[in-house]
Amino acid sequence: MDQLERAVELVRDTVGPDLVGAYLHGSAVLGGLTPASDLDVLAVIRGSLGDRQRRSLLEGLLEISGLTPAVRPVELTVVVQSEVRPWRFPPMGDFLYGEWLREEFRAGGIPQPGPIPDLALVITMVLAGDRPLTGPRPAEVLAPVPHSDLVRASVAGIPELLAEVDEDTRNVLLTLARIWTTLATGEIKPKDAAADWALARLPPQHRPVLEHARHLYLTCHYQDETWSDELKSQVRPHVEYVLTQIDSLRRGQE
Repeated sequence: MDQLERAVELVRDTVGPDLVGAYLHGSAVLGGLTPASDLDVLAVIRGSLGDRQRRSLLEGLLEISGLTPAVRPVELTVVVQSEVRPWRFPPMGDFLYGEWLREEFRAGGIPQPGPIPDLALVITMVLAGDRPLTGPRPAEVLAPVPHSDLVRASVAGIPELLAEVDEDTRNVLLTLARIWTTLATGEIKPKDAAADWALARLPPQHRPVLEHARHLYLTCHYQDETWSDELKSQVRPHVEYVLTQIDSLRRGQE
């Protein structure tokens, strides 16, 4: 049984008949998995999880998800259907697991309900990808997200991204390129395609760091990437330029 099958089976065993459907999104449906891609799954349920269900789901995910070439990270978002259909912003998530939260969960944290603005992007990707892992097609389960809320969700995570620019440079640069692309085109593109779109619009001096981030994304795991001192010195100016473009588009769409 592969990781996706194990993840869906875990959700099904935990939730039982309250599971409406589970849907693939992210790189797997946008443009194909790259070496460091997560397996991204959205599960839609009828009622909020209980404490025992949360612990069971978390324990299973800690075993299924990994960070090696043979075991990909699994990101699971669980949402109660009535919280997102009819659509409203900010959307409420019921449970979120990702590898960046592993240490918090190992220390005793349990995923709890709360607002997850990124659900606007997740649902948009789920509807566009149309890849049910179990249950009906997503258009029968989820409501479309207005473009204005897609913009709000895209920019909501920028402060958190900027705090990680030195530690998670590749991902921050590619995500900012995707935000810029989404605001300009209304589409959520694969990270490499978003980088291509941005590179075609960047001044020459701001291209090398994004070209390098794109190359890393397509070719290697996070632990294998390297950044020269020269490239590192160009990261902040690049980020400032892209933020200016994002802010200009955001203001024009308010």
